[in-house]
Amino acid sequence: MPKEYGRDQRVADFIQRESRDLGYADLYVSSLQAQDEAAQKDVVKALAGAAGYLRTALAKRSTLRTTPRLRFHWDSLPGRAGELSALIDTALAEDRAREQDREGDA
Repeated sequence: MPKEYGRDQRVADFIQRESRDLGYADLYVSSLQAQDEAAQKDVVKALAGAAGYLRTALAKRSTLRTTPRLRFHWDSLPGRAGELSALIDTALAEDRAREQDREGDA
């Protein structure tokens, strides 16, 4: 027996149950120029100060009945990209070394 509706509808229903009004949009930001915590807070503060203007601009371009309020958060992942890349490279090198050891034993 086929399902009444597809996965996309089930996911949409789940999201709607978890956040009924979808009144907020959480935005994660980063900047190459904001290296220390104080500068990062300044970036988030400046964007939060402009949130009303940005929301109005989005509302003018949107067909949504309501435009969510914008909440800005600092995203630290781009700053850690080099560190994460080095960890991946190390893991790959270790895997290659183990594979060569297995081939040498065979």
